[in-house]
Amino acid sequence: MAELLTHILVGYSIGMLLAFQYDWVRAPQVTLVMIGAASPDLNRVDLVIDSNMITSTFGIPWDWGALNVLGGNIMVLAILALLVTDEWRRRAFVLLVLGAISHHALDLLLLNASGYSYAVLWPVTEYQPPAGMLYRSSDRVPAVIAAAVAGAIHLGYRWHERTSPE
Repeated sequence: MAELLTHILVGYSIGMLLAFQYDWVRAPQVTLVMIGAASPDLNRVDLVIDSNMITSTFGIPWDWGALNVLGGNIMVLAILALLVTDEWRRRAFVLLVLGAISHHALDLLLLNASGYSYAVLWPVTEYQPPAGMLYRSSDRVPAVIAAAVAGAIHLGYRWHERTSPE
């Protein structure tokens, strides 16, 4: 659970940094970045609905793991972007993708026994880049660091909002 919290906090931090720069980025847009940051972990649905059940029910080969790579993740984000109005759709998609990219970047830093990460760019290539070997997904330290950074950015944003002229 610490890993998902870390991804969401990093998404929040990115969204808030964008809010410093762009006037159109407010709480709903920051939330889109956070949703994008959590979206690659949709493959965890496999804990509730087994891939084999979908394969046998619908007669098509299915694997939830495709949602955790960039190709499958982009498809999910494109579908999510369709849920907003036409005028916000492009911006929503970009914010969702920014969050997802942060998730994949953090996952590339995970400690892996093989020394290689997952094929993040699948289906474009099956290349598995070297793992960053910085932390395990069960470590709590990244979540603490992400919480501290997010808290500092939040306080900085609130201070900026109070002191900036309208």
